[in-house]
Amino acid sequence: MNDKLIALYVNIQALLAREEGQDLIEYALVVSLIAFAAVVGMQSLATDINTAFIAIGTKMTTYS
Repeated sequence: MNDKLIALYVNIQALLAREEGQDLIEYALVVSLIAFAAVVGMQSLATDINTAFIAIGTKMTTYS
């Protein structure tokens, strides 16, 4: 019984010492940062495009 507990303890320690999951977390953080930057950039771009279309629409109604 004691040997099984020691073996279980060793297996749990081996699982906790693995570092593969850290890479996944780092990639997830990088992807989320890129997504956040894209959303912020797209909002600014959408505002600029909207402003340009409003200006075009205003000029078209002026010349009509």
